[in-house]
Amino acid sequence: MADGQWYPPDWPDRIRAHAEGTLVPVTPKRAATVLLLKDTPGGPVVHMLRRRASMAFAGGAYAYPGGGVDPRDDDRRIGWAGPTRAWWAKRLGVDEAGAQAIVCAAVRETYEEAGVLLAGPAADAVVGDTTGDDWEADRAALVARDLSFAQFLDRRGLVLRSDLLGAWTRWITPEFESRRYDTWFFVAALPPGQRTRNASTEADRTVWIRPAEAAAGYDDGELLMMPPTIATLRQLLPYGTAAETLAAAPARDMTPVLAAARLEDGEIVLSWPGHGEFTKRIPTDLASGGA
Repeated sequence: MADGQWYPPDWPDRIRAHAEGTLVPVTPKRAATVLLLKDTPGGPVVHMLRRRASMAFAGGAYAYPGGGVDPRDDDRRIGWAGPTRAWWAKRLGVDEAGAQAIVCAAVRETYEEAGVLLAGPAADAVVGDTTGDDWEADRAALVARDLSFAQFLDRRGLVLRSDLLGAWTRWITPEFESRRYDTWFFVAALPPGQRTRNASTEADRTVWIRPAEAAAGYDDGELLMMPPTIATLRQLLPYGTAAETLAAAPARDMTPVLAAARLEDGEIVLSWPGHGEFTKRIPTDLASGGA
């Protein structure tokens, strides 16, 4: 492997079936993930987690905190601050209920997997230290889905700070993948007084790392990543602070990136529009037995 690009071993077979019209695409589930940033003397660093090697999907790959939308994430009772749901609906390309669910999922998953909470007691405040047994009990209840995020915020007297998020990009899992997600990527700065921790059962390591360092690790084949992860890391490189990154978010194009596969000259050609570095050419004779 020349770099750290990860893709499932069953992709060649599934790509060929898709190209031949014998595979019915799975409907993607909505998801959200957050590039959590903090400033250091050497520039901004991003929080990443390494998925456990035992995970069926992307085992050993580096990613950001995130996950699927909970059916209760569109609960209208949720405490809300920042841009309106209508504003977010336009920005994310969905209806208002869907916008709330996606933003809510981004904030909830960041808390569940990193222990960082983008919420506060008022529209101009954010919680401080979220460690302690009482916070952990609530976090565990959220993970177990015994507690909805709306119930959690109400119990704590908090409102979700949607203004602390910046919508960055959107990727949809290829049509030939068996597990598909329509994922919105957000950027956010680590709130003062809070700190990250590895709260995810799916990760065996977490790091704060400079985007350039992580990208170099990928290029050297030392850090495994899926295309959306390395693509977003490279997009962070021009910015010198977390604030600069957030300021750039409103101008970002949210047109979904969706991989395409075609048969060409005895090979399967896999490509992501606008991201030529990820193009792969797989001989069709390999597709009969996996990668």
